[in-house]
Amino acid sequence: MDDDEIGGTLAFLALAERLKDTLRTGRTATGRVESTAEHSWRLCLMALVLGESLGVDSGRLIRICLVHDLAEALTGDLPAPAPRRAGVKEAREREALGTLTMTLPSAPRAAIFALWEEYETGSTPEGRLARGLDKLETILQHAQGKNPPELDLAYNLDYGRKDTDAHPLLAAIRARLDAATRARLTADEDAVTLPGTP
Repeated sequence: MDDDEIGGTLAFLALAERLKDTLRTGRTATGRVESTAEHSWRLCLMALVLGESLGVDSGRLIRICLVHDLAEALTGDLPAPAPRRAGVKEAREREALGTLTMTLPSAPRAAIFALWEEYETGSTPEGRLARGLDKLETILQHAQGKNPPELDLAYNLDYGRKDTDAHPLLAAIRARLDAATRARLTADEDAVTLPGTP
């Protein structure tokens, strides 16, 4: 890597830092609004601990998860329940990803785009599983977070079902998270814990 490539890589990393300030609708267990970077971190952690059991290339799965929301550093997060027109979000994110990565050397830039496309299209087992894990991470956060009253927790009971049904392990995790969501809907949120937690 020459000096120009180092400079371009640092410029990319500086711009990607905005993901730390890109806020989502989810809240942490203490009630603090989570960032897209935090969501992506736990999604990657899920891919790391579940990848082998899912029977795929764990490294590739983690890389897909790492870049899946990278464009949101420039576009911001669009909550799942928000109205959408077909293809608009993807086009905006593709353009933002181009802007975000334009200073990178060609090989890592192409790799990021290929991984992002794999997620968007679900064209590989890793891409499909990343989509399912992404939905599960969001549902997990809503199930354990101290959410504002306007958050429609019931939305999660149908959210991303096609993606989370893509593998028996994802479906099993989904069943536990749905049970936790139902418990949150019918009880005092501070009195409910996730299955398997103290």
